[in-house]
Amino acid sequence: MPDDIMPDAPRGETSDRWAALTQTGAGTPMGELLRRYWWPIDGVSEFDEPGAKPVRLLGEDLVLYKDLGGRYGLLDRHCRHRRADLSYGFVEACGLRCNYHGWLYDADGRCLAQPYEDMAHPEARLRDEVRIKAYPVEELGGLIWAYLGPEPRPLVPDWEFFSWQNGFRQIVKAEIPCNWFQCQENSIDPVHFEWTHSNWSVRLAGAAGPYAPRHVKVDFSEFEYGFQYRRIRTDTDEADRLWTVGRVCLWPNALFVGGHVEFRVPIDDDNTLSFCWHFSRVPREREPYVQNSIPTWQGPIIDPRTGRWITTHVMNQDFITWVGQGRVADRSKEYLGPSDRGIVMMRRRFLNDIEAVRQGRDPKAIIRDPAVNRAIALPIADRKPMIEGFSRTEIENDPLSRRGLQGYIFQTGQPAEVREAFLAAMGFSEAELAPPDDRFDPLAPVART
Repeated sequence: MPDDIMPDAPRGETSDRWAALTQTGAGTPMGELLRRYWWPIDGVSEFDEPGAKPVRLLGEDLVLYKDLGGRYGLLDRHCRHRRADLSYGFVEACGLRCNYHGWLYDADGRCLAQPYEDMAHPEARLRDEVRIKAYPVEELGGLIWAYLGPEPRPLVPDWEFFSWQNGFRQIVKAEIPCNWFQCQENSIDPVHFEWTHSNWSVRLAGAAGPYAPRHVKVDFSEFEYGFQYRRIRTDTDEADRLWTVGRVCLWPNALFVGGHVEFRVPIDDDNTLSFCWHFSRVPREREPYVQNSIPTWQGPIIDPRTGRWITTHVMNQDFITWVGQGRVADRSKEYLGPSDRGIVMMRRRFLNDIEAVRQGRDPKAIIRDPAVNRAIALPIADRKPMIEGFSRTEIENDPLSRRGLQGYIFQTGQPAEVREAFLAAMGFSEAELAPPDDRFDPLAPVART
């Protein structure tokens, strides 16, 4: 079998040579690589009002805040003085003040005030000697982004979907108790759609069949900003756009399928913060539509009635497969097959990027040129409807579009106010929509318009 398909041994891996790819801490090879990228850490709508909250990113405990002047900051969670928890501090006109003794820090980590020391010993200017760990923060696409790496920092990638017009956007968060890398490997695994989503939905509906059309061919290729994977099923051929264009494993940590992008953010080696950024094109009759604020909401992962993982929604099903591999998957025990060639390609690219960083070079998909970083185009199988949209009638007559109206399919727990805002944007009422069919095939052939 080719090395790309079954690495090293005909009966699977003899050692976990990929273990380094799961390490996110400062000073580890992968941790240093990951610090070359910007990471989403929260939704902008979570800071409609100034305030502070704890965050954990790449194994570092931090506090994210928005001060009274509207500026964001990301600091060490613990005050430089007596290590008090700054997530309980209070924001000022400029910066964040510790609630223990009042030391005040700005977004660059400088200590601006030490109330007692400034009063009793002004000549000492002790505050000039004090700095706290601070990281850059930027806002793009309704998300707050953080950069924990060395200068000069790259640009936050301005992907084209952030600029799409006439759409309702929402951001869904979930904290997943496993390593981020097994989540990201899902981004280049085409066959799981057939079983984890299409066929599992059949079984959850109480039926034993018929199952979804089978995959008969998959392919993988690398491009500047990630990998593309393509597929042919028994109900499609080489003219289908899921073969001619396919889907995108977006570098370094996302799956992009056109209507939404899923970011996998390493909290630490054992936990991942999932962000789903979703775009729903409103009917042409509703144009122009302008959304003033992108709602952010938290999706539950456990059913409180049973204590078991929720299985009913697309990403909830993914979460189960990720966590089922253990906190950190032991890849020495896996047995890879031909459909896993993309996973091996991705792992090797990360190993190559680790070496690039060691040699002082930029890894893959780092963007530094502002002229390049303008609505960066990506391969999209269904680009036309994302840009030009559908009429109301076309949405009602398209099974997948109508299913999206009947309820949010990707994660459970959508708040009522977000559901109401979505329907208002789309120009539909609940009374017009029949209950959803629990059988959902996310890979139904793309309409050739």
